[in-house]
Amino acid sequence: MKFTFDRDAMIGEIAIAQEIISTKNSGSILSNVFLSASDNSLTIKATDVKVAFQTVVPVQVQDEGSTTVYCDKFMGILASLPPGDVEFDQAEGDGSQALSVIIRPVGKKIKFEMRTMSEEKFPEIAVSEDAPYFEVGAKDLKEMIAQTVFAVSVDETRYFMNGVYFEKKGDLLNMVATDGRRMGFSSKEILSGVSDFPAAIIHPKVLGVVLKHCPDEGNIGMAIVDRMVFFKFGNYRFSAALIDGQFPAYERVIPASQPHSFTVAKEDLIAAMKRVALMVDKKAGRIYFNMEPGLLRITSHQSELGSADEEIPSDYSGDSTSIAMNYRYIEEPLRVLSGDRIAFEFSEEMKAVTMRPEPASHYFHIIMPMQREG
Repeated sequence: MKFTFDRDAMIGEIAIAQEIISTKNSGSILSNVFLSASDNSLTIKATDVKVAFQTVVPVQVQDEGSTTVYCDKFMGILASLPPGDVEFDQAEGDGSQALSVIIRPVGKKIKFEMRTMSEEKFPEIAVSEDAPYFEVGAKDLKEMIAQTVFAVSVDETRYFMNGVYFEKKGDLLNMVATDGRRMGFSSKEILSGVSDFPAAIIHPKVLGVVLKHCPDEGNIGMAIVDRMVFFKFGNYRFSAALIDGQFPAYERVIPASQPHSFTVAKEDLIAAMKRVALMVDKKAGRIYFNMEPGLLRITSHQSELGSADEEIPSDYSGDSTSIAMNYRYIEEPLRVLSGDRIAFEFSEEMKAVTMRPEPASHYFHIIMPMQREG
């Protein structure tokens, strides 16, 4: 097996493979990236069993073949080399001993030798061109992922909340994520003409990779079939096993009515949250929203380190009241809320608070208050 490739182009592809691979154990095949050279193209694959990545890139193939190499070390070698063409050369072996590859930049007196593992041990990857793909706008889907994926639960005992819930309702795509204390909900009418597909809980890892690497322009191909989800754009193909379980009945969490509300300037809120967060106990994360006519006063809980207190203008006109919330549950959706003003809607001190852009759009975030201290 022998081929030549551009160092800079290869770094971009192997970087994605690194994101997919979860184990750093150099003795595990799951730490390796699969490489197969033929017809002046190189197929690259990586997987952690649950999530998989595949792409095909142009290279100059002198001898066809396939193998796997330790991904982290391969990436480290590529990063250390100067720009330009690099030669990847694996000699034929008799199968009685471990093979190695030579990696060297063309025209330079630099040579690395890496051990390989047989591609026969590499797991099968479910990447199907025959899956019933439908297309959605890349910009729309990326926006919806960004607005929900951070709210996924990391509690593995509640595995059914360890992903983002996708469902089709008419022409609407609904995406929902929750950890039991907050919920992100995004809904867009982007499925016109798309056949029905089963609701699914999708692993945040594959969504994060799509969010990071898919361009805003054009469409993303997506398919949900046989307990798998598939994404494709450009030369990239991603697949992931769906998360089993029954997603919570999220509609019950959405308040039917909330009589109290106020809006604040987004820039004011971002700046105030950044300053108040400096004095927040990061473990508890508790801050207080104190609503008074014409203003919102944001305070941290008094601790041994001290406290913070800041007032910003609001259009609140009700009775003075206070609600304790986790500052992260405000800070994280604030990063993905569009518009110049942010609205908060509530009914009672210990009932759900809705955070959304003003005017209302396709996205909102629901936050359950915390118990007060002191």
